[in-house]
Amino acid sequence: MSSSNHGLGRRSVLAAGGLGASALGLAACGGSDDSSSGGSGGGASADFDEHGPITFATGKDTTGVLKDFLDRWNKDHSDEKVTLVELPESADDQRSQFINNAQAKSDAYTVLGLDVVWTAEFAANQWVVELPKDKLPIDDMIPATVETATYFDKLYAMPYATNGQLLFSRKDLLKDAGYDEPPATYDEMYEIIEKVMADQDGINGFGGQFAKYEGLTCQLTGVVKSAGGELFDNDGKPQADSDAAKLGLQTLRDGFDKKYIPKEALTYKEEESRQAFQDGKLVFLQNWPYVYDKFEADDGSSKVKDKVSVSLVPAVKGEGTSTVGGLNYAISAFAKNMGTALDFIAFMGAAEQQKAWFLQTGNPTAATAVYEDEDLKKKYPFLDTLKDSIDKGAVRPQVVKYGDVTQAIQEAAYGCLSGDTETDAALSDLQKQLTDLTEK
Repeated sequence: MSSSNHGLGRRSVLAAGGLGASALGLAACGGSDDSSSGGSGGGASADFDEHGPITFATGKDTTGVLKDFLDRWNKDHSDEKVTLVELPESADDQRSQFINNAQAKSDAYTVLGLDVVWTAEFAANQWVVELPKDKLPIDDMIPATVETATYFDKLYAMPYATNGQLLFSRKDLLKDAGYDEPPATYDEMYEIIEKVMADQDGINGFGGQFAKYEGLTCQLTGVVKSAGGELFDNDGKPQADSDAAKLGLQTLRDGFDKKYIPKEALTYKEEESRQAFQDGKLVFLQNWPYVYDKFEADDGSSKVKDKVSVSLVPAVKGEGTSTVGGLNYAISAFAKNMGTALDFIAFMGAAEQQKAWFLQTGNPTAATAVYEDEDLKKKYPFLDTLKDSIDKGAVRPQVVKYGDVTQAIQEAAYGCLSGDTETDAALSDLQKQLTDLTEK
């Protein structure tokens, strides 16, 4: 995978700055807690000889199948059972609870399900322990995913899942409007929307994640990248008021102003936008690939079954760029029974579980082999497109005070998209805020 060429490869550069005077480092995701701005220390030393019951703390399981995987483990490990601790669905709330647990030095959480941009922050603060590479199937993982689990060349988590957003299109509506292919750019997409909406009553154009939460940071990061820029440069300096950033944000603002993006999209997170498309209310949707299974469900819940095509997300110019997502599994520095935790992580990273999770949930996993698997290719005919999306993906800002940074990005973007501020003013103010946050 080549996604290191699109931001992941800067990890060591920004990390070095983070431990120096510039205060720049590696990101977490969500929340406004700035407690990660320094190393709190106090992490327990890793004892992988200790075995016994453990807990697995991760975000709410919206798939409904995680329990089956844990049952499979527990059936064969009666003295080392895993108990699931479900955290909120919101990434912001998950991060806050993880940090609170770490600051209390609590052993309530053993294995942590961390967003890919949290791993290094937790490592820097000694909230998670270094993992032995020879005990985990790291060599079988996409190299870029391993980078997200690495801090100063040491492994602090095991990549479990990766992700790239895709564009889902109503191919039946496109055909009726005279289009054979999904749009490659926003200009093309807006043109199609205008024609479809003129011919169809009660349908809206484009849906994405535009509510004021982490998904909006993902949305802006990708659209700015596709406009030829980044919110932070390779040295970790904010570039929020660059011409590319202005072009990217204005492209989205134009969509709202011209009603190509419905006003209610300002309330959309992943599930709200998925439901709107699934109910036949949208021509286009940008979302993660898990939604595809729901669109193709046989139970009558989907009004778009057999009517959906899949492509790369639209570009402002050049190629469409998704923000990379995913999940890493780490072990709390304050946990007991780390030996069991390590074995459980290895179990979840094994090829059998990686394939099964992808097949059953539609959530892409980190193992390289799944992208060549015939069963997966049959179920997900867009697998090559997904791999392309991940390869070309953008990474959210990798900064120590990520909670404050993402909140500032969300406020600026939401204020502009909702019409409260204009693009230049919103990004000028954001540039000042980001500069203050990264220079203190």
